[in-house]
Amino acid sequence: MQVILSRTATKALRRMPRTDATALLAKLDHWAATGQGDVRPLTGETGLFRLRHGDWRAIFEQRGDVLVLLIAHRREVCR
Repeated sequence: MQVILSRTATKALRRMPRTDATALLAKLDHWAATGQGDVRPLTGETGLFRLRHGDWRAIFEQRGDVLVLLIAHRREVCR
């Protein structure tokens, strides 16, 4: 499986601190390869998952490949 970033997720990666961005991408790659990591399904949204890295969250869906829809700070996602 491979990780595919949406346009919104790509913009968010450019704006976040580089160390957090590289760590988040590494965790997404690890999830795509092994299915292991700090990932939980979103409540109320069928088929969407969230991956956590510190205060950052990646919202994605998995249909063969991992499609990352949104990357944002915790204060913006957890509402």
